[in-house]
Parts: sequence; C-alpha cells; structure tokens
Amino acid sequence: MLQPRICRLGPSRFAKALLSSARSYATAIDHVPPPAFEPAVHADTGVLHSEGPRKDQFIPLRTYKPRTPGLRHLKRPVNDHLWKGRPHLKLTIAKKGQHLGGRNNSGRVTVRHRGGGHKRRIRIVDYKRYLPGKHVVDRIEYDPNRSSHLALITRVETGEKSYIVAADGMRAGDEIESFRTGIPQDLIESMGGVIDPGMLAAKTATRGNCLPIHMVPLGSQVYNVGSKSHGGGVFCRSAGTYAIVVNKEEAEKGNGVEIKSVIVRLQSGELRKISPDACCTIGVASNPQAHFTSLGKAGRSRWLGRRPEVRGVAMNAADHPHGGGRGKSKGNVHPVSPWGTPAKGGYKTRHKRNKHTFLVQDRPRNQGKRRPR
Repeated sequence: MLQPRICRLGPSRFAKALLSSARSYATAIDHVPPPAFEPAVHADTGVLHSEGPRKDQFIPLRTYKPRTPGLRHLKRPVNDHLWKGRPHLKLTIAKKGQHLGGRNNSGRVTVRHRGGGHKRRIRIVDYKRYLPGKHVVDRIEYDPNRSSHLALITRVETGEKSYIVAADGMRAGDEIESFRTGIPQDLIESMGGVIDPGMLAAKTATRGNCLPIHMVPLGSQVYNVGSKSHGGGVFCRSAGTYAIVVNKEEAEKGNGVEIKSVIVRLQSGELRKISPDACCTIGVASNPQAHFTSLGKAGRSRWLGRRPEVRGVAMNAADHPHGGGRGKSKGNVHPVSPWGTPAKGGYKTRHKRNKHTFLVQDRPRNQGKRRPR
C-alpha cells in the first residue's frame, strides 16, 4: 500500500504558504493596459484623461476577483474622491410616498418596473444659480437619485451652502462663480473699464462657472443648460453629458448688434434654439464612466428600485398580445406594446404631415389619374 507523501515544509515556510493563500473577499483590481497614445493629463489617482477617439480612450473601471457569482461581472468607475459621509441634512428631504412604486394617487401602476429599493433622501439641487460671488467647493458627493455627482459649495460672503451638479474634474477646494446676474464691477475695472469679449471669456469661461449662454464662446462644452431666460437648467444634467454652442444669431438694434438667440447641439444631435439669457455651466457633467458600469447581478438592480422586465412572449395570452401558444412564438403578430400600440415601423417616430398644408398646385400631376395598362 502506498503511503501518502507528507509535506516537509518548515514551520516558517508552511505558515508563509498558508498566509499567501488567504486573500481578501473582494480585492479590487485596476486593469491599466499600456495606452497606444501619449496621455495629455496624468492624475494622481491613476485616472488618465486623454485626447483622441473614444474607442482608443482608456476607461478606468474597477473590477473584482470572482469570489462570488455577483462579483464576477461587477464593474464600477473609479471615484475615490467622493465624500464617504452623510449628505448635508439641511439640504435634503425624505423621499416617501406612493411615487416610489410607480403608482398614481389611486394606487394603480402607471409606470412599470419600479418598486422596492433602498431608502433615499432627496437632495435639493440649485439648478438656477442666481447667487453671485465666489463659491468654494467643499466636497463631491454621490447622489442616489441621479447618475452624475453633486458638489456641495459654500458662498464666501455669507457662508450659505447649496448643492450643484458637479463638473467632470471638479474637486474640493476649487473656486467657482456665477455671472448670471451680471458682470461684477471689479472684473470690468480689471479689463480697463471696457468689456473686451476675448478677455471676458478668458476670465469667466472656466470649469464650473455659471454664465448666460450668450457669454460662452462658440464651440465650448456646457451642461445644465436652460431653455428660457428665467429658470434653471433642464438639458444635459445626467452623467457625462454636454452641449456644444454652435451659433449665435444676431440682429441689429440701433447702432449696435444684439444676440437674438443661441443654437446648441445636444447629445442626441438635435440643434436647439434657446434664449441668450438662459443659464449654462462650463464643462461636462461629472461621472462620465457611469455608462460603462455593470451591476453584476439582478439584486443590485433591485437595490436601485428597478423591478424585472418580463418579455411579452413569456407571458400568458391574457397578459400580453405576444403571450400564449406553444413555445417561443407570438403567433404572427406584429410587435406591439402590452396595450396593442405598434412598437416598430415608425408608428411613434414617423413625421406626421398636416393634410391641410398641401396646396393643389404642389401635388404631382399624375395624382388621382389611372395609369395606362
């Protein structure tokens, strides 16, 4: 009978072998492949911000050793600069009520796939930014109600605190300012008493500053863009979004020229004409890597308040037009919603022409006539 071979490691080597096999539960691994291009900026935290095509850019994501099935596909953006404590409670309100589950005031489900989730508090965000003067960024915080991050700022004159949507690259200690109520007198005196457009743009168009959009140079990236002269920003507020100032339409007024409207290109490619006094913030909305996040498991999606989405062909015939039958089949029915609305074919996206706008002479000549056989 063969005897099993006994390990003859010394006590010190045996203990070292045991310690080497013991690892932490979820050790983060930062995959940093050698970039094919020279990075423009190298941050202290190891995040590379570089110029070039999007497919060539390095996306800093944090992966984990697959100790559990949920950690195998988990990917998170590297945001080590975020505040790890609680929010500023004076600027928050409790999120409670029937709206958490997609119900209306009578208790009926009006928005599907919502419900559950962790308890949250709503942060009161200042989208208007009318307060002038310098503000100091206290910290950058995570907000469970949006994909971008928030910045807690303090006004230097009064010490008043407020939340704003943080810009990408904004850190604690930065100084920002809002010029929405006008240009300060000391800034005009620093330019020699006369407003020089080039010098004004160099002194005001910096990351995090809020400006009327007519003061922004052409080609600049802005976020939290408004549409009216009064009110806050409504466009480009989610993570990594921005708009580009394309053109400024001018009109003659007296002896000078007045900006009538400003045209911006949104993330969808839409060209939007907005008021020249609408607000905007210089830069790109924070957390641009949120698009590449992988939750890793279904439970993590439930923590965010998202319920499962079930395919129509997997339902019964009483629950969906695609349901019922034997096997995976929708019974030669065109794709429709649960309420019978066509889901493809341009039913909702095709441009609808007004029949009353066509004139008789604009119609083709052969319209209404039978073609010769």
